[in-house]
Amino acid sequence: MDSESAGRDDGVWALPYTLASGQTQYHELGQVRLWVTLLDQEWQVRSQTLGADTDPVTWSQSIGHTLPSADVQLQRFIRSGESETVTFIPAVASLPTVIRPYHPVTIPAGGRCVIYVGTVVWMKVCVGESQSVLTEIPLGTPSLTWVGRNTMEGELCYSSSSFARLVLEAVPKRPWRAVTPVTIVNRREEPLLLERFSLPTPLLSLHLNDRGQLWTPGVTVVCETEMNSASLNVDTKLLPAAGVCQRVGPAREEMARGRLVRAFDRIFG
Repeated sequence: MDSESAGRDDGVWALPYTLASGQTQYHELGQVRLWVTLLDQEWQVRSQTLGADTDPVTWSQSIGHTLPSADVQLQRFIRSGESETVTFIPAVASLPTVIRPYHPVTIPAGGRCVIYVGTVVWMKVCVGESQSVLTEIPLGTPSLTWVGRNTMEGELCYSSSSFARLVLEAVPKRPWRAVTPVTIVNRREEPLLLERFSLPTPLLSLHLNDRGQLWTPGVTVVCETEMNSASLNVDTKLLPAAGVCQRVGPAREEMARGRLVRAFDRIFG
């Protein structure tokens, strides 16, 4: 073990960590380095984003008195009361995520498949027993895309490339990504070429299993006739393969009817 990693433990979602005034908790998670400092009158949060080509698989944390160099971005927050605890809550993306398989998949007429998708989560930095949110940080580098019929009708989404894995065991499990099983049913009389689809991430809650993995409920998309007539349903239960889970992050949006109608129109781009 080198000096940099000495004294580090695995980070855990939804676990309150207690700091003393003057202490800093350091995290390496996803493509982010994070420092959270407690002072007598304020909380300080510093973060640094690593290159998008990095693909860390672990989450380490340590508590000490070391701060990064002054060029790392600093956010300051007034400390309310005597709160000494900081908790890290995962959150799904605030926009739908357009999944683009590296290699398109064709679903034959009358066929169906399950694709396992991993999406980046955001880290909410929460303090005190009430878990007041100071800030939230994406644990990957999100890119944006426009989905709609034209430049006037549509919505802004995040974009994510995917291997569109069909075997769950082949899906990498990382503490900064959430796994969503997506079932696609093709009830048309012709094959469905799946080049991209829009995953309604704001409608998904997050759940943590005993292996530190994040899961969302599954999503089922049924294409009846035309590409833009697909219907979408979010499962009420998790895939049994997720194991015993606790809910650690609510969905960002309620499943309002109006929101779903828009998703139906654009689910395949």
